[in-house]
Amino acid sequence: MSIIGIGVDVVDLGRFRESLDRTPTLRDRLFTPAEAELPLESLAGRFAAKEALAKAMGAPSGLSWQDFEIVHTPRGAPEFALHGAAPERLSALGIATIHLSISHDTTIATAFVVAEC
Repeated sequence: MSIIGIGVDVVDLGRFRESLDRTPTLRDRLFTPAEAELPLESLAGRFAAKEALAKAMGAPSGLSWQDFEIVHTPRGAPEFALHGAAPERLSALGIATIHLSISHDTTIATAFVVAEC
């Protein structure tokens, strides 16, 4: 397999909280209903993951934040569940496999994505 793209993103939890408080509709625009109910640290990690994937894809237009949902494998590892236009867009870019790592502590959340063909 060959790497098509790599993306990384870091989210400051304090600024992220302020953004969600300042714009009440933001949570529903960024997250699926299942994700939206999670605690702030998990939301920040998921937002970082979505941003990292967008970077790995070359930031294509025409996709919704909700097209990329972060779920967990049976072993607990995070992975993307693709909805809407996402599966077709990734296929068009030649992306067959997405590797995802998310981490957060008391002040930041970070995510790293590797997209392979």
